[in-house]
Amino acid sequence: MKRTRKLSKAEIASFCHQTALIIKAGITPAEGMSILINDTINDEGKELLKQIEDTCRQGYMFHESLQETKVFPEYVIRLVALGEESGNLDTVLLSLADYYDREDEIQDSIKSAVTYPLIMIGMMFLIIIVLIVKVLPIFKQVFVQLGTEMSPLALKLMNVGSYLSDWAVVITIVLATIIIVFLIMYRVPSIKRKVQSFLAHMPGTRDFYANIAAGRFASGMYLAFSSGMDMFHALDMIEQLIENDTMAAKINQVRDEIKEHASMPEALEKAGVFSNLYSRMVAVAFRSGSVDTVMQQIAINYENATDKQLRRIVSIIEPTLVIILSLIVGVILLSVLLPLMGIMSSIG
Repeated sequence: MKRTRKLSKAEIASFCHQTALIIKAGITPAEGMSILINDTINDEGKELLKQIEDTCRQGYMFHESLQETKVFPEYVIRLVALGEESGNLDTVLLSLADYYDREDEIQDSIKSAVTYPLIMIGMMFLIIIVLIVKVLPIFKQVFVQLGTEMSPLALKLMNVGSYLSDWAVVITIVLATIIIVFLIMYRVPSIKRKVQSFLAHMPGTRDFYANIAAGRFASGMYLAFSSGMDMFHALDMIEQLIENDTMAAKINQVRDEIKEHASMPEALEKAGVFSNLYSRMVAVAFRSGSVDTVMQQIAINYENATDKQLRRIVSIIEPTLVIILSLIVGVILLSVLLPLMGIMSSIG
């Protein structure tokens, strides 16, 4: 059975790094795949490597063998083809490995930053529901025994709790279904891009996604310059990788500026792809012939900036959620404790 799932960023990085070492050692791709098969434990991975090996032994180019598997991004295939044509396949593969390593780190950072707040929100709702469904009815019995009634707020909350308790199974199924459907839909590229586009325009996350897009652009340009790719083809592929509408518009502007005979540094500066500092660095790099090195450094700098922004966002979200939870729990408890304290003081 052939594999249909696209490779993850971590899997692409690992494959490119191992294959680069093999190619650099003077081993052909077909022989290299045979070596990797022996070191691979996963059956699905062995099947993929075997498919690539068989296609290579049939006389196909390495990039054609990768394309036949239908699990590699078009970006990887086109760069590998360029590496084969230019004779620096190992360099291109190492550059791809670095690029996808950075992409995987960014993805992991986002997941880690999102997971904790989601857990906090889930715990917050759970605590509130327990208070409403289990604790408030106990206080109601106390008030009945004392011959009085609870406050209007506490009664409304308890009625809500009673409703939640009666429909708990249905509500749980509906919420679980919504979450599962969202997770499945988020895997659809078009829907995922719309969600990311929405977040890219939100005030709290706009700068974060702008830095991610700029870092991806710099990484893509580093790959293009290090592999000798034509500038317009590089811009086309980078636009597909970035998944950011604002940056896509800037790339189109860069393309138009170059068509109007502007230099690459001038086009990048006019489009506002990078900050002023990085734009000047690129201009100097073009004059000194070290564009690939500067682009790689810019990509690393944007990655570091992204990590700092993530930590700052999480540092704001965590105490905010704790404060909100404390206020809600406090209001619920005070709605029953204050009347109860008044009754007890009057009895005393």
